Amino acid sequence: MLNIQRLISTTIICLSLLLSACSSVDEEAIARGSERSLYEQAQGHMKGENFPMAVAKLQMLESRFPFGKYAEQAQLELIYAHYRSSDYPEAIEAAERFVRLHPKHPNVDYAFYVKGLSSFTDGASFFDRFIPGDIANRDPGPARLSYSSFAELIARFPNSQYAADARARMVYLRNLLARHEIYVANYYFKRRAYISALRRGQFVLEQFPQTPAVPDGLAVVIQASKMMGLDEQADNALAVLKLNYPDYPSLSADGSFDPDFDDSGDRSIINQFTFGLFDPPNPPSFNTKEQYGG
Repeated sequence: MLNIQRLISTTIICLSLLLSACSSVDEEAIARGSERSLYEQAQGHMKGENFPMAVAKLQMLESRFPFGKYAEQAQLELIYAHYRSSDYPEAIEAAERFVRLHPKHPNVDYAFYVKGLSSFTDGASFFDRFIPGDIANRDPGPARLSYSSFAELIARFPNSQYAADARARMVYLRNLLARHEIYVANYYFKRRAYISALRRGQFVLEQFPQTPAVPDGLAVVIQASKMMGLDEQADNALAVLKLNYPDYPSLSADGSFDPDFDDSGDRSIINQFTFGLFDPPNPPSFNTKEQYGG
């Protein structure tokens, strides 16, 4: 009787272990199937260009299976899905996170590229809306971030399939950033902040020497230097302007610099009371974008 009871107990234990093992295998199989199912659903939404739903599925996949088979690929595709959803800040954040988590991933150059592209696209409307009157309220930060991302991509992956496009966008961004400095310099002329205007012009000449904004940068330096009595500096910049851009609009037939601006007249009471903010004299406005491009 005792032996029979032991046999029964041993059988029950073995059956329990077997059932437990089968249950674990079933759960793992279900989990694997669920992970694959989520990934396939995300792919379906991507192909159908339903990118918000693709984002939702990819985020769910990553949160439920952070160490699963599709985790890294989901993180990479999440960057693209955010970008195509026009959620550029989220695309940038996803790209930065991917670079941080997988710095040696074979496709990490793609993360840098989409980060730059997201900043580029997010900041495009900023430059499209440029008008000199309210330039002080604009923020060129997205363009600078885009330029920095593309520059890092090219520096780290010069042979990347995205490098050529990144270089072309960097040229475009350099031109825009240089033009932005000229707009700000014109604003400073309006405020009679000649030192600030001079610095902006010098910044263009030093940091953006190959851009179409250079002639305007020289004009800014000439005018600001004249206003501050820095005649030698003004003459040097004028010599460069005449040599390289003899058709610049502010150059007279005799080679003198005439921007049609005179700051020696009387200032109105309103202008004096507001320290030049309101009712200013007609300031110089250097903008030869149509003539030289950029």
